[in-house]
Amino acid sequence: MKRRRWLWFLPESPDLLGLLSAHAAVLVEGLEALARWGDGDPNEANAVRAAEGRGDEKKRQLREELTRTFTTPLAPEDIFQLSIGIDAVLDAAKHTVREAEVMRTVPDSAFAEMARELAEGARHLVASLDALRAGDRGQATAEADLVVVTRRDVDKTYRAAMSALVDSTDVRFVAASRELYRRLSRAADELAGVGERVWYAVLKES
Repeated sequence: MKRRRWLWFLPESPDLLGLLSAHAAVLVEGLEALARWGDGDPNEANAVRAAEGRGDEKKRQLREELTRTFTTPLAPEDIFQLSIGIDAVLDAAKHTVREAEVMRTVPDSAFAEMARELAEGARHLVASLDALRAGDRGQATAEADLVVVTRRDVDKTYRAAMSALVDSTDVRFVAASRELYRRLSRAADELAGVGERVWYAVLKES
């Protein structure tokens, strides 16, 4: 009886993986907005910035819950690093929009395609975290593999786009486009790193 009374006073364990998945879902929204912006909708620039702001709120919420809980579904440092990785990709999306605006450059179809590929990778990340939450580590790592594959898909589009720039005589356009492409390529590296971290976290818990 004494033990049972003691358990009544233990704090509830927050749904940390649910919070991570929600953070990743905001990433999907931000990257989808980035793709629509790349397709020519200037209003989507604000949607990208808004998603980055919501992502910051998700990150803060997760950190607050992480400091209060006694038990976590993954090692606390892995949960922390997964959130940092998600935040880094959202930051990259916002900074890419800002860079384009500073350079007064309109993104092209290759840019939009890379953004769509990033969004697809983020959707797989949501699926991976949802699978972890459900206790299906096999599905979680399978989805994490698809997150990592995003880097290859973006790189393929990146190389084709960079090659096409060789035929352009507009030096300003070439310089600006190259910078935007590189930013998305680095974002793909960041996103792939999150997928790799899922694998690392699962292996540590095995």
